[in-house]
Amino acid sequence: MRNNTFSLAVVVLLALAALYIVLPVDHPAWLERSLSRDPEAPRDLMDLKLGLDLRGGTQVLLESDLAEGVALPDGAMSTAKTIVENRVNGLGVAEAVVQNQGDNRIIVELPGVRNPDQAVETLRSTGQLEFVDPAGSTLAQGMIINTTNHPNAVQTAQEGGLVDPSSIPYPDRVFQTAMTGEVLRDAIAAPDQYGNWQINFGLTSEGSTTFFNYTSSHIGQPMAIVLDGHVLSAPTINAAISDNGVITGQFTQSEAESLAVQMRYGALPVPLKVVDIRTIGASLGQDSVSRSLRAAIVGMIAVVIYMLALYRLPGLLAAAALLCYIVFNLAIYKLIPVTLTLPGIAGFILSIGMAVDANILIFERFKEEMRAGRSLRLAVETGFSRAWPAIWDSNLSTLITCAVLFWFGNTFGASTVKGFAITLAVGVLLSMFSAVFVTRTFMRSLLAGTAQKSSTSRSLLGY
Repeated sequence: MRNNTFSLAVVVLLALAALYIVLPVDHPAWLERSLSRDPEAPRDLMDLKLGLDLRGGTQVLLESDLAEGVALPDGAMSTAKTIVENRVNGLGVAEAVVQNQGDNRIIVELPGVRNPDQAVETLRSTGQLEFVDPAGSTLAQGMIINTTNHPNAVQTAQEGGLVDPSSIPYPDRVFQTAMTGEVLRDAIAAPDQYGNWQINFGLTSEGSTTFFNYTSSHIGQPMAIVLDGHVLSAPTINAAISDNGVITGQFTQSEAESLAVQMRYGALPVPLKVVDIRTIGASLGQDSVSRSLRAAIVGMIAVVIYMLALYRLPGLLAAAALLCYIVFNLAIYKLIPVTLTLPGIAGFILSIGMAVDANILIFERFKEEMRAGRSLRLAVETGFSRAWPAIWDSNLSTLITCAVLFWFGNTFGASTVKGFAITLAVGVLLSMFSAVFVTRTFMRSLLAGTAQKSSTSRSLLGY
């Protein structure tokens, strides 16, 4: 009895804690950080993190853009995925999904992006930053030049579309690259004292020496800062620079932040081109959420009615355990956190029905023990212990299926399949805890003060 009282207290405390996490209320700062809640996301659906199909946003398909006959280096797309993922995170896009698709493609989902065009350009830009010696030539912001590390920049610009002839003053000249972006330690966009946006950068220990040696010998001369062949600015070196520097230009805030992100996370190992862009409206997502919630509520009511009609009081206890299960699920979604997609909601609704399966197995076994003449208390304990192997085997097969679906979704960029697998797997694991621990605790508490041979108690229990 003491053990069961302790177990009941644990269940109640867990349920209350989970409910507090789930409810869309203001939480302490430390808990808000743990939940990683997007401050710009609306407080709806219990503050759960919504994926692209529910919140709306942009989906971008990127593909390697190598010249014909050039082989894709081993591991290049995996490295490119990591850099793109870092860039997305640097832009502050919440719940973004970045996945490899096949051998030469990357799919990027950007929920709720404020400036999709700028975000896409940040993702696909090669990000090859160079500090170039103009060698007496006049280089101004916006010009396109060839450099020793980027010898085909002009040709690439011309092939990419219409180019202003004035932006290519030296089409056949190759300028010497003094340093590349590898000398950078970090880069942060910030406004100066006049409100003009600039990029403050720090240098690595090796980069600091290289930068100092170059700038100390070129005081009074310009140095062009070039990204992917485009001149960002060409400031004059006023003093030797060893630790920190500033890139100035006529940057907007979004342009400065985008450039800082590209500088921080380095150059892509292969150029990427945009194959497809899809925009999903938030209104469609909200409609899907509303319908899914209605489906979940209707399904929950139907399950409760069925359990009450078939098992009476144990059915009511199973319904209470099911409510705990739902709250536990939602709390886990927020704590991990799980990005909820429409297929993910489908997996969650499916797991509600599966959570009841374990209770049905237990109660049917309970009935058999009662028919064999066992006491109520012994029938409950025996029913749970003998139903467990069947519960474990059935749920294990479902978990194996979830693992296969997760691998498929992760390998082939099918994020919807991956979301379904995650929510279903979480639901299956929690359903075992709910059925075997929560329901058993409720049943033991119910029988604690019940006479084992009481016919009234047997009638109330439906046996």
